Amino acid sequence: MAETAEKINNDVRIYQNDGSLAFGTDAYLLSAFVKKGPKRVCELGAGSGVITLLCMARRKFESAVCVEVQEKIARLCEKNVKENGFDGKIDVVASDMRDLPADMNGTFDAVLTNPPYMKLTSGKLNVSDENVACRHEVYGTIDDFCKTAARLLKFGGLFYAVYRPDRLSELITACESAGLRVKILTLVYPTADHTPSAVLIRAKKGAAHGMKTTKPMIIYKSSDNMTDAGFTDDMKYIYENGDTNDFFR
Repeated sequence: MAETAEKINNDVRIYQNDGSLAFGTDAYLLSAFVKKGPKRVCELGAGSGVITLLCMARRKFESAVCVEVQEKIARLCEKNVKENGFDGKIDVVASDMRDLPADMNGTFDAVLTNPPYMKLTSGKLNVSDENVACRHEVYGTIDDFCKTAARLLKFGGLFYAVYRPDRLSELITACESAGLRVKILTLVYPTADHTPSAVLIRAKKGAAHGMKTTKPMIIYKSSDNMTDAGFTDDMKYIYENGDTNDFFR
């Protein structure tokens, strides 16, 4: 399968298979939402590795493990790690996250994920098997992602996820069941006139109750110009700095 390369923020260069599911705004938002500080991080369902690479380019953490179940995509992630000069800092593991070895338990300061949003019984399945797994819960439900994150995290470790607002109750329930308390929640809107299109959460292992809901994250000023030139000031900040301002922490 042919590959194409694209240069994105922070001089990160990403190779992707032609016809595969491309990364989008969700990846940028999650990478910006992650706060600087954790030393060792794991990304579940890493795909081509774009989220971890963007974070690493911003020096948000010291080392990372990208877990990707699909062998071909995991090899592509390895290529992206090497091409961007992060050999020795980012390891790629081709594995079902549910089968990760016990010696990884409790060894990470943070876990990141942009998991499949759709149940196997919902939506139209893509022709490409790779794309089906990227969009649908073929290799694990949101409960599986949260349980895996909880066992990988140290006590007090942070869990970051971007998800669909219509499944927010399932996400929070899955976090609670796994011992992860949602502490920060941000709803993302295409424009102020739209309903939310995504939700960003930061949860903490072993934390007490109490959640902050931030102001809305609005991407575009108007539906008349939904391009980079139409970004709101908040979205411009995210795109240009790879970070959110303190309000979204």
